[in-house]
Order: sequence, then C-alpha cells, then structure tokens
Amino acid sequence: MSDRPGQYTYSEITSQADAWENALDVLSASEKALRRLLTEFSPAGIIHTGCGSTYYLALSAAALTQRSTGIPSRATPASEIILFPETILTPNIPSLLIAISRSGSTTETVEAARRFRANGYGRIVTITNCDDCPLVELADISLVATAGRERSIAQTRSFASMWVIAAGLAVMLGGGSIPESWGNLPDRGRKLIKAAEHMAIGLADPDRYERYFFLGSGPNYGLACEAMLKMKEMSQTHSEAYHFMEFRHGPKSMVNGQTLIVGLVSERGMAEETAVLREMKELGATTLALTSAPDSLPDGSADFVINIGPQIPLPARRVLYLPGLQLTAYHRSMLKGLDPDHPANLDAVVRLEGLSGE
Repeated sequence: MSDRPGQYTYSEITSQADAWENALDVLSASEKALRRLLTEFSPAGIIHTGCGSTYYLALSAAALTQRSTGIPSRATPASEIILFPETILTPNIPSLLIAISRSGSTTETVEAARRFRANGYGRIVTITNCDDCPLVELADISLVATAGRERSIAQTRSFASMWVIAAGLAVMLGGGSIPESWGNLPDRGRKLIKAAEHMAIGLADPDRYERYFFLGSGPNYGLACEAMLKMKEMSQTHSEAYHFMEFRHGPKSMVNGQTLIVGLVSERGMAEETAVLREMKELGATTLALTSAPDSLPDGSADFVINIGPQIPLPARRVLYLPGLQLTAYHRSMLKGLDPDHPANLDAVVRLEGLSGE
C-alpha cells in the first residue's frame, strides 16, 4: 500500500514536542558526564559543525555557547574542516568539537570528527538521533535524542530535538544547570502547534506569495536559515535568510507585493528588528513576526503574529520559533501538489566515497 504524500512530515512536525521531552531527559542523564569532561578538559575554543540543517543548528548553537561560556565559539560546515582545516583548527590550542548529525552517518561530519580526533585537536561531543552510528563511536560524550528520529527526508522533529540538546549543552558548558522551567517546554510546544496551524495554511498560499525571506539575528539567525531551507526543500519555493539589518543592504530590492517577510524577533533587538519589518511592509511585503512579547510590537510592523510566549526562559524557548514555520513549508508543499516527505533530488543521508582534503 502506498503512503499518503506528506503523512510522515506532518506527523513528525506535530509530534515534535514529545521529542523535546526526550531531549530534556537526555540532558539530565548526561549532566554528570559533561561536568566530568569539563573538569578534565578546559577548551580554549569551541567548534560546532554539521551539514545542511545541522550546520544551521551549529550556527545558532555557537552563538548560544559563546554567550554562555565566554569561550570563542564558531560554527563551520564539516566539509571546511576536511578541505581547509588550517582556517578552522589551530594546533596546540585545545578545542572542543561539537559534531551534529541526524543520522550520525553523514560522510563529511564523520570524516571531520575522525580527522579532529586523529590529529589530537581536543575532545568531541556529538549530538544525533541515532545511538548506533559511526559518529557516536568517535565521541567522548554522545547526546542522542532517539525520539527525534524521522522517516521523511526534510528535518523537522529531529532538528528541533537536537536543538534543545544543543541549547542545554550551551548552558552546561557555561557552568549552569537546566532550569526546572524547561520542563514546561513540551506542553507549550503542543499548544503552539495547534494555535499556529490555521495561520500557516494561509501564509502558505501559492497564489498569494511567490517568495519568502526569513530574518533573524544573534542566535536566531541559524533558525532563520533552517526555516529558509525547509521552505526550499519541501515546497521548491524561492526563499532566503538574512540577519535583520543586513536585509536593507541589497536584498530588499527583491521585495514586492507577493513577498512574505518572516521575522524571528528577539527581545534585545526588538526596536531595530521591527523597524526592518515596518519598512518592508511599506515596500509592499506582508510581514509575519514571531515573538515572545506580542503586546510590545510597534504598530505597523506586522500583519501576522505568532506568539511563542514568555513562559519558557531563554534560550530554550527559541525552539518555539520552528513549528509554525515548518507547518507553513509543509502546507505550501501540499497546496502545490508536491510530497514533502520526498523532496526533489534529496536523500535522507549524504554518503560520499573517496572524500579527501588538500
């Protein structure tokens, strides 16, 4: 019997709060091992790496980690570690590599971790959804959210579950503990998914919108990139991601009456970020703001609002930016007669043969 188009993607988006709960359990169970690692090893730098969605996760996680630890933290595609290691790694400076991969089998990520280990650059922590995979075998500590596993190709539930782990890891690397209030995250997520779906259907309309821009700054930039990628993968739609204030520097020339500008609005940058949304609205775009403080949005900045709510403290609540945008990409794919479970030209895991660097 053939599968219904989109059935796995939809199930994975709408069930992801359960995977967040699993991710919180993984963090709790791993806390002692992480503390022990940090007692034995003091990194001078922290590198987050992945490919595709997990590279975008790495961008967000690196920003969170530097803020939490004060240790220089950066994100890089795994292929850069392989092809141009001298631009990423520094001999004799101990580093912590945080390698992220849904399958734990992506060739570039596994090879980057293998070379990092073989050359003695430091320690490795891995974040995956698979507990029996090559990447885990290379890890000093592996953080595995098995409830995030997926059957569809585009990452949704898996990304969010690994993001919760990465956010918690940033807190722990900074010497903190996971607040009890993070335990409220799954329930908040379930409510948000139900509340956001009707709006997502309207914002997915192919007759109304032809191009999408996702804006986010600081730790939100990586999440904006991931939302952009989901729109491309699932619905084959023109979409791009930018830092908020960078959007004025050229990209706004693409704005027209069939443009949706999506802003992942932060608390710190609200005034500046909503000013960008207001300006794009004046140019003819429709604007959507995702915010934890909807009552503070300036008038005229947003046509639509998704309230992610202030109930969950940062950085955990940033994962709440994801479900509504994933649902928008899913519904646009379905409205266009596509199958979001099987995006064109894509495989669930990228495996390469004969990979070698310079």
